[in-house]
Amino acid sequence: MSDETSKAQGERLKAQCLCGAVRFSAVPVNADTSVCHCHMCQRWAAGPFFGVHCQDSVEFEQSDDLVRYESSQWAERGFCRKCGTSLFWNLRGKADYHVSLTAFEPRPDARFSDEIFIDEKPDCYAFANDTRKLTGAQVFEMFAEGQE
Repeated sequence: MSDETSKAQGERLKAQCLCGAVRFSAVPVNADTSVCHCHMCQRWAAGPFFGVHCQDSVEFEQSDDLVRYESSQWAERGFCRKCGTSLFWNLRGKADYHVSLTAFEPRPDARFSDEIFIDEKPDCYAFANDTRKLTGAQVFEMFAEGQE
């Protein structure tokens, strides 16, 4: 385990929306950041969604303005009703959160590791980072196998 990974694990980080009406904290699984290019994330986040896997560690401190939207049969998305900030997506029926990288303060240990739904990425941009790239079919296959 690298120093960066061990530093990220176990550290509870504060997060919030743009206006501060929704505040929470979470413990990232590691320093990895994944990007989702699916059509839903593109519309929801006005581009790709940069997510940090936090499993079931999300604890809300202030959530009166948190809205949960059931975006599919398998996921819900959370956002602030006041400022509209995209905050997380979560697997429905269980606490398995992927929190927006930008909800946290900037993290110097963050690594851009994965791109999912690469087959839905618009042709007008491409990231230069060397990432693992998965199609939508590969992502659903991983979920079916219970891996990530």
